[in-house]
Amino acid sequence: MLNVVTGSFGYIGRYITRHLLDQGEQVRTVTTHPNKTNPFGEQVEAFPYAFDRPEQLVETLRGATTLYNTYWIRFEHGGKTFKEAVDNTAVLFNSAKQAGIQKIVHISVTQASLDSSLPYYRGKAQQEKLVKETGLDYCIIRPTLVFGKEDILVNNIAWLLRKFPVFPIFGDGNYTVQPIFVGDLAQIASECANSSGQKVIDAIGPDEFTYEELVTLLASQIKPDVKLIHIPPALGIALGKIIGFTVGDVILTMDEARGLMSSLLTSSQKPDGTTHFSEWLAPNKEVIGQRYTSELNRHFNWRPTSIN
Repeated sequence: MLNVVTGSFGYIGRYITRHLLDQGEQVRTVTTHPNKTNPFGEQVEAFPYAFDRPEQLVETLRGATTLYNTYWIRFEHGGKTFKEAVDNTAVLFNSAKQAGIQKIVHISVTQASLDSSLPYYRGKAQQEKLVKETGLDYCIIRPTLVFGKEDILVNNIAWLLRKFPVFPIFGDGNYTVQPIFVGDLAQIASECANSSGQKVIDAIGPDEFTYEELVTLLASQIKPDVKLIHIPPALGIALGKIIGFTVGDVILTMDEARGLMSSLLTSSQKPDGTTHFSEWLAPNKEVIGQRYTSELNRHFNWRPTSIN
């Protein structure tokens, strides 16, 4: 079986690709950076998104049965907008239908809504609407906070814990998250692809933490003597901009802070992930946070560098 995975050289797409290869399936990828080092060698052939050349995109997708879509942007930057990302998604899904794709497995986010005041969540809901309008079989998967060694958020929290004697908690820190391991998400996506019909499910882990509990757990493994301080969100974003300037990145946007503090990364669904965050953290505590991971370098102005 041939599958197309968007972003196999990235984060979630890489785990989905590895899982499919381990299952004996074939994978082709479409990616923003087809010239990146290919971690899968000759096993995975890479093609550009070519949103401006849909006939080329159709040929890239032709022959595959399933499209796993992870394409999106975390925030607007450098002329790239959420509207453009939605428009590009429409081109991708229309091309998939023309190419004969039978099923779309789409990675969204928990509590995506067309009525959301947050452009990220509203744009994700618009993507979901586009999936449904194809008329194809689909599985829309809405993960919460996705963690893993290549994760940006958890890794950079760990990096900040290592670098500074204090760590800021926005507001009271009592807003909740239900983190899911990226490997569990990949397995859920694969299982969903093999089911019939059209469905929307959440992908959530077995743990529920307040944000302060999550940071406290990270600190206990990485730097137990760090001091956690509560600050207003606006001050936290301002501090983030200062640190972001020094590392050449956007650490956190106000919209992301609002989503986090509104507990949008949670679900009322029964957990379908099995990996406990604490059990993953213990063997990985010496790895995460050793280097700062730049969102801008990874997705916007990619270059093979990292910041110690």
